[in-house]
Amino acid sequence: MGQKGNQFSTFAGVFTPSILTILGVIMFLRAGYVVGQAGIVNTILILCAAEAISLLTAISMSAIATNTPVAGGGAYFLISRALGPQFGGAIGLALFLAQALSVPFYILGFTNSLVASFPSLSEWFVPISLGTAAILFTVNIISSGLAIRVQYIVMTLLALAIVSFLGGALLLFDPALIQANLGSSYTKPTISYWTVFAIYFPAVTGILAGINMSGDLKDPARSLVRGTMAAIGVGFVIYLLEILLCGGSQQRDDLVAQPFEMLVKNALWGTGFLVMGGVFAATISSAVGSFLGAPRVLQALARDRIFPILGIFGRGSKEKDEPRFGLALTLGLTFGVILLLGGGDSMAAFDMIAAIVTMFFLCTYGMINLAAFVESFGANPSFRPRFRFYHWTTSILGFVACFVVMLLIDALAAIVAILVIAGIYVYLSRRVFRSAFGDARLGFQYALVVRALQKLRLMTPHAKNWRPTFLVLAGNTQTHMTLIKYAVWMEGGRGLVTAAQVISGDLETFAARVESLRKAMDTFLRNNKLAVFPEVVFAENMDEGISTLVQAHSIGPLKPNTVLFGWPRSAERAEVMFRHFSSIAAMGKSVVVVADRGLPSEHRRRHRIDIWWRGQQNGSLMATLGYLLAQNWEWRDSYIRVLRVIGDAAGRDSSRKAISKLVDAARISAVTRLIVSTEPFGDVFRSHSAKADAIFLGFQPAKEESAGQLYHRLTELLADMPTTILVYSSGEADLFA
Repeated sequence: MGQKGNQFSTFAGVFTPSILTILGVIMFLRAGYVVGQAGIVNTILILCAAEAISLLTAISMSAIATNTPVAGGGAYFLISRALGPQFGGAIGLALFLAQALSVPFYILGFTNSLVASFPSLSEWFVPISLGTAAILFTVNIISSGLAIRVQYIVMTLLALAIVSFLGGALLLFDPALIQANLGSSYTKPTISYWTVFAIYFPAVTGILAGINMSGDLKDPARSLVRGTMAAIGVGFVIYLLEILLCGGSQQRDDLVAQPFEMLVKNALWGTGFLVMGGVFAATISSAVGSFLGAPRVLQALARDRIFPILGIFGRGSKEKDEPRFGLALTLGLTFGVILLLGGGDSMAAFDMIAAIVTMFFLCTYGMINLAAFVESFGANPSFRPRFRFYHWTTSILGFVACFVVMLLIDALAAIVAILVIAGIYVYLSRRVFRSAFGDARLGFQYALVVRALQKLRLMTPHAKNWRPTFLVLAGNTQTHMTLIKYAVWMEGGRGLVTAAQVISGDLETFAARVESLRKAMDTFLRNNKLAVFPEVVFAENMDEGISTLVQAHSIGPLKPNTVLFGWPRSAERAEVMFRHFSSIAAMGKSVVVVADRGLPSEHRRRHRIDIWWRGQQNGSLMATLGYLLAQNWEWRDSYIRVLRVIGDAAGRDSSRKAISKLVDAARISAVTRLIVSTEPFGDVFRSHSAKADAIFLGFQPAKEESAGQLYHRLTELLADMPTTILVYSSGEADLFA
């Protein structure tokens, strides 16, 4: 796609299509109707509210446009590059439909004004509309440059028409009429402030006509800002004059029933033909602007390959890269709408399309504001807009205003529109594709995380807020999947898990391999759908790496509070690991050791978790981890047993109270079992838990017992038993605090 494309100036590429769309069909056909229904005061409020939304959106657009090179696609390009392909795809479709529906909207406006001027043509309403659409399609298919040049003629006619009807209104101005028309007087119960707002709002949507030409501008960043702001200012002044002068020169009944006819009748010095020529020119030029914009949005959407089915619409003409396939689709939609709504009460159909177009544009405006907010609030160093009059508060205000107005206009339609966009977003989120562009969400999320971490750092930790933050010394993740799985299960979506691999060797020699190994580890974890952070550390020897990792690894204040090991395979290795356990405990961290006997059977209907309680410190952490383990869907319907062995029946009551107190403090559903036995613990342990799916067992190295003795004792105890999770708690997770 190396075509150079057009190189339009600010005036030709932005101001002209924007102002001609702003000063279009609404100004001639419905502005008087709105004044007659809502009154002068309310109509000025409608104008100010609509222009405020338009201005806030233009400010947001200016910030984004002056921060990044702007290519084709206009508003879609700005949104997708800030919020990512999912939002971009959802809003891109809405924007295309808004622009595409604007074409029959303006053509129906043209035909209505033509029939109002020449009533004998009423029988030919639909053929005239279809023929107009075909002619406009032909103009656009020949060249967008030709369409732009035609608009200069249109602007001249439009200027003459505005002078004609405003001048005539000024000559007929009567203070008594303006006094009578100040307040509202709705003619039907179904008409309200917000229904006429929906009819009037398309008057300010013309700014997108210029934005959508972004790929055809010589200097998009400069032209979009200047051209759009100028169009908004000029449009506001002319609409305000129309409201005041027409409201002060026409009877309310005439404003409601004959808004266009009265403009023609009251034209300056009998130049009603100029008003007719102006409305014809304005409606046609607005349709041309939408014909220019809609296919370009679709072309940009197709080229980003977000929707594979749209691939053909990404093609452009050889010389100017013009979106001819998109033009053809827009023509088809235009024909369909005209054939469906062109008969019967044409103004009712016109008002209905106006309300639909308003909803689509409000969605788009809202997303432009959200895109700018995300860019700014994310505080990316790369966000340095040259547009000086911007602050993120204007964006969030514009975003909220758009969606509040949508709800006020039609809550049901607004909710449906939001749900459709959300559905497309979810669909695109589930699709596996790589976008060819970056977006600002990373910066936004980064800023939120950094601010949250700063706040978290200032908070005093408490046992009630304890969350498992695991550092899993997993070695080769592919051969130690059980360790990672249990860490993820016991984290239960409440904390963090980091899987770390320590590799002995010279860092200077193997430095280049660190990142590739981390990426390979990350890919493996993602493919297995494990929400685990990967980490790879090189050290001169394994134990130095473990010691350094346990001390230094953290994400700000989110330091690991639990270090998870696999059970050592030899007495020699156990001696080193037990030294690590002691140093980790001295640092105030808990140690969890998983004696891996494999994952539980998926065919078993109900899993069983046994917790052997022999003291409060380890018991609290075991109960917490056991509860979290049971919350996972893989362990659904599992039940927990809390077991305690005592050697004398005399202590039965106090022990039962203690174990019940643990279960109550843990707020878990568990079966308690008190075992009175003088047999060796190993025999009791095997007889009661041999058929469990997971066992929690507390341990704490005794000073009088060597590492070798402890290793052999526990190895013998765990032989032929299910996966057992040995817990050595720091006491931080205290259920009784």
